[in-house]
Amino acid sequence: MQPDMSLWTGRVDPEPRTERWHQVVAPLGEASPPGRVLIGFRSDEGVRRNKGRPGAVDGPLAIRKALGPLAWHSAAPVYDAGDIACADGDLDAAHDALADAVAGALRGGHLPLVMGGGHEMAYGSWLGLARHAETLPAAPVIGIVNFDAHFDLRSPEFVISSGTPFAQIARACAERSWPFRYLCFGVSQAANTANLFERAEEFGVRFRLDRDMTLADLDAARQELAGFLAGCDLIYMTTCLDVFPAAVAPGVSAPAARGVAVEVIEPLIESVRDSGKLAVADIAELSPGLDPDVRTARLAARLLHTMSRSVAGGPST
Repeated sequence: MQPDMSLWTGRVDPEPRTERWHQVVAPLGEASPPGRVLIGFRSDEGVRRNKGRPGAVDGPLAIRKALGPLAWHSAAPVYDAGDIACADGDLDAAHDALADAVAGALRGGHLPLVMGGGHEMAYGSWLGLARHAETLPAAPVIGIVNFDAHFDLRSPEFVISSGTPFAQIARACAERSWPFRYLCFGVSQAANTANLFERAEEFGVRFRLDRDMTLADLDAARQELAGFLAGCDLIYMTTCLDVFPAAVAPGVSAPAARGVAVEVIEPLIESVRDSGKLAVADIAELSPGLDPDVRTARLAARLLHTMSRSVAGGPST
């Protein structure tokens, strides 16, 4: 998992206080002071199994390239921990490796920011947080905030894929006698079967449809989010880029015919970031080969930039 620091490039200005991401990011070391840790998840095995458009395996590289030139606005450090790859289609091993990387970053007092990769990554991201939580004196209540057009609650009994991670998490919570707290913003009724809505009800999932997430609905969405956050100790926040309109985010496995505007999603991300409870965050399903003008990669980079503008490390645990 050695990071390739040559990927970090961008302009250098002669004036003071003009640093950009490529000038401040450093390789993660064992004694690195608390900050944000970028972890790549190079996999679209789950997308392939889910019969989606592949290509997200190259997402982490494209996000780094889009992040590098962005202006830096934080005093806290940021690190690159390299990539986890799904070798030979072994998704279980990839999830385990991602979980180890996330748990290790949390042990170091860092905020892990995972770059995908298909949304199968969600199980590995959550599992890393769960492993860390199991080392704490008392098990915290973990909440999941997902910005996504899909519930991703398909049954893992048939095949584990990018469509099953939150059902896998629900099962893992039950095995630990933990509550399953899941809030999904941006659900498309057209993209989720009746069975998936029934499973969402069965699991007690809270959600808002894409049509109920306009700017006029932002205050209501904020209130719903605040109520959800109040019942959780730690938050895993995940953003699938297919929650945005296809015109904004074409480079995804399943482009959205409607989607939710950036100006609605971004303030909600900021609310989670500023809650003091954000422990792990990730961005899923950037497929550079489907993103010829790099607009989706630039959006992913902006969202990570937004997530990173917080105090060093994650919440107090």
